[in-house]
Amino acid sequence: MRKTEKAVERCKTMSAMQKILGGKWKLEILYYIAFCDIRRFGALRRQLGEITESSLTKQLRELEADGFLLRHDFQEVPPRVEYTLTELGRSFMEVMECMKAWGARHLPEDV
Repeated sequence: MRKTEKAVERCKTMSAMQKILGGKWKLEILYYIAFCDIRRFGALRRQLGEITESSLTKQLRELEADGFLLRHDFQEVPPRVEYTLTELGRSFMEVMECMKAWGARHLPEDV
């Protein structure tokens, strides 16, 4: 860095959001749970298509640990687990709607 350049302070909020939502599938997972009423593991996996079972499990666990999702295990055979948004997750949906609208206006359709 040159002497004339000043270091810009890192934005802690954006850094924290990147850590929480930086997973390849997390935004899509939140979108499908919130707006498409897809709550079960198998339905999420089918909707996402290319995701592996282990990757989906990891992403769901991280979203749960970060307070965006609740996991409800019905303790049935065969196993039935559903995911719902927490209050924190629901509060993020306004941001998701803005992101989706921005993307529809500015991103090419074939992305």
